[in-house]
Amino acid sequence: MQIQAPGRTGPQLNQLMEQTGEGRACLQDVCGQRYLAAGRAGFSLDIYGTPGNALGAWLDGCTIRVHGNAQDAVGDTMNSGSIRIEGMAGDAVGYAMRGGEIFVRDSAGYRCGVHMKASDRTQPLLVIGGTAGSFLGEYLAGGSILVLGIGAENRVPVGNFCGRGMYGGRIILRTRHLPPDLSSRLTVRTPRPEETGQLRQWVGRYCRMFELPPLEVQPEDFQIIEPDSANPCQRLYAGI
Repeated sequence: MQIQAPGRTGPQLNQLMEQTGEGRACLQDVCGQRYLAAGRAGFSLDIYGTPGNALGAWLDGCTIRVHGNAQDAVGDTMNSGSIRIEGMAGDAVGYAMRGGEIFVRDSAGYRCGVHMKASDRTQPLLVIGGTAGSFLGEYLAGGSILVLGIGAENRVPVGNFCGRGMYGGRIILRTRHLPPDLSSRLTVRTPRPEETGQLRQWVGRYCRMFELPPLEVQPEDFQIIEPDSANPCQRLYAGI
């Protein structure tokens, strides 16, 4: 079902989607409406335009495709589902997400993946095709953040304070230029063979999803940032 967004708020659009009784909807001419598909489950949504803050917040199993850019807090505290942004995303993408996946074709803003967390049942994934701003993965507790740095191969693809306070999970950068201000509480290494296979899967999905040319995956081109296992503070958190 196609729904015209102009003149309607985010809650009004959510109500219209609910009233259709269908498993999918297409929102046309979206411009800044907030909380679209918040808390939704078992639904497929296409969005044309630029959704506002908190798209897919508390998402519980939906598939969302944004044919354009998105504003801040995409997937805030989402539990499961998939969000695809065919453009850029604002700040705090994947904030506190606990499961599911977010793919951003281009770059994203500040504080992406802050306090992501995982459990035995859920391993959230955030993939950013371009660059990410400062405080990427701050207080990261679980899951994986992958920054491909496409178009920024000759420089650091993230801003300042990458991984500050993280005590779980992984930040994976496709670069040979490490951030100069990495904390001494973090370790850096290249992928292991089994991780290289997983990276190829993620990168392959990214390229197919956005209809981009295949991207070669060489282990030496990726840096994995993790918390130092000797850090005693790591044991103070459950990471779930």
